[in-house]
Amino acid sequence: MTLPASIPPKNLDHVTDWVFDLDNTLYPRECNLFAQIDVRITRYVMDVTQLEFDAARTLQKEYYRDFGTTLNGLMTRHRIDPDHFLNTVHAIDYSPVTAHPELVAAIRDLPGRKFILTNGDTGHARAVLSRLGGDNLFEDVYDIRAMTYVPKPHRQAYDGFLARQGIDPARAIMFDDLEKNLVVPHEIGMATVQVVAADDYSHDQVDAWELGRTTGPHVHHITGDLAGFLRNLP
Repeated sequence: MTLPASIPPKNLDHVTDWVFDLDNTLYPRECNLFAQIDVRITRYVMDVTQLEFDAARTLQKEYYRDFGTTLNGLMTRHRIDPDHFLNTVHAIDYSPVTAHPELVAAIRDLPGRKFILTNGDTGHARAVLSRLGGDNLFEDVYDIRAMTYVPKPHRQAYDGFLARQGIDPARAIMFDDLEKNLVVPHEIGMATVQVVAADDYSHDQVDAWELGRTTGPHVHHITGDLAGFLRNLP
């Protein structure tokens, strides 16, 4: 049975399935790995639209905000090849992600199954996990291709994932850096955790809404230290 959306769980003793976003969640936003991807996306938008940098960047962020991913916006409005996009924007230097044995151990020790639900692709996820030292931590990576390119925060992305894995949302939890990606998990009865950057973090390539926090009911817990949170679960 799904928990009523208005009543978040008081603790996490009931959780048997642990679902993690990837970017800016399993590694800290402060390492600016996604900033590399962000620049490559801007250049991609420039190539597709023939816009100058500033206009392309504005459009990119509008698509990201309104369609869930810039890719979804480009596919909808410009009919681009998603595989070409993903291969292009993930051709980055992964060295800013460093080994995190404390996080790897904390995830490994969680009771139950662990999954990644990401708007990126599996190759990108595997590259990040290799850097973290967590190649074999997760049961599965459910990526943007598995979503048929309909990303979080759209309900379809979550429903497809839960159905494929046979997950009861009332016994599951979702970790994500974007609070809007926690709305549907909350509505269907999952526990939710927003993983946030430090209060003083800022970056020219990051819009304010990407760092937004909320007191809304869909965010049950907030942490800036994922490993610490998992070691000291409510």
